[in-house]
Order: sequence, then C-alpha cells, then structure tokens
Amino acid sequence: MKKLSATLVSLHLGTQDDMSKQLCESVVADLEGFVGDNHRGFYRVCYEGDTEPKGTVRRNNRQWSGMSEEELFEIQEALGLTQPLTAEDLGVNICVRGIDNFSRLPKGTKLVFPSGAALVVEDYNPPCTEMGDKIASLYTKNSGEPVTRKHFLIESKKKRGLVGAIDVPGEILSGDEITVKVYTPPNLD
Repeated sequence: MKKLSATLVSLHLGTQDDMSKQLCESVVADLEGFVGDNHRGFYRVCYEGDTEPKGTVRRNNRQWSGMSEEELFEIQEALGLTQPLTAEDLGVNICVRGIDNFSRLPKGTKLVFPSGAALVVEDYNPPCTEMGDKIASLYTKNSGEPVTRKHFLIESKKKRGLVGAIDVPGEILSGDEITVKVYTPPNLD
C-alpha cells in the first residue's frame, strides 16, 4: 500500500437547505458521517442520474466529500475566473493540499487523521448541473463573459473530488496532517 501525505486546508459542514457548506475549525466524524452535516446518515435516497433509480434507498456512500486545493485552482484557471474558486461554493466537506490528481485516488483509499479518524474513498464525485448553475451565478470570467453551466461541467470533469464514508470515528481539525493510504488491489495470481 502506497502512502502519501497531505494537509487539511479547510473543513466545511452543510447546515443550510442548499448545497453550500460553511467553514468550521473542527468536526466530529462518527459512523454516520460528520456530526451536524446534511449528508450525515447510514442511508441516503438516490437522486436523478445516480447509480440506482431515483428514489432508491441505499447505503450512504456519500457521508463526506472532498477536493484538493490544486484541482480547485486548475478549474478556476480553466474557467478564467476573476476571483478564487472556493471549496465552500463547491459544497465539499474537506479541502486538502499536497495530492496531485486527488480526484483520481482509487476506491478503498483511506485518509487517516492524527486522532485516528479515517475516511474511506467510495467514488469519484462528478460535477452536476445544479452545481454548474450555482457557480455560474456566483462567478464571472476575466474576459467579462458569463460563466456557463456547460463550461463548468466541462472544466471540472475528473477534478470535482471524491466522496466516501467514515471508516473510523474521531475528531478532525483544520490544519491536520493526513496520511493517505492509497488502495492497491491484491495480486491474485
């Protein structure tokens, strides 16, 4: 198993009735998710375009979401935005620094924090049209042209981050150093 290091740049909880997340200094992660976050729970209801038909109740594989600061910057640059793109506006719980191609970490990878808390990667987090509309309403391009939903969807593809579940409970603090245990499938030969 390959190990990498990263830094937790910021933490966010979703407490509103929209997709936004609010900045916080620490969170408690339990087996249901981040305490106080809208996505907390053992199960979730599938949405349009999910892996199962809309309305299907399934195990919550989206208890947390995360992006890298590097990929935020890449999206911002590709869109030519007049202001920095923020993790809060993209509705993620964690923003990390130090992992190239963070969105491409494989399923089964673990992010381990100093408290012992561990988040396991379940899936890539694809960009959605609702998020594209939100970004288009909040940001403008250096050229003076409006940001469009389509442009956001194109430029954030494969850079939108990851989602996962809580593997080991614990407290997570902004600024924590993270040990990233990259999952490697076993050799079955």
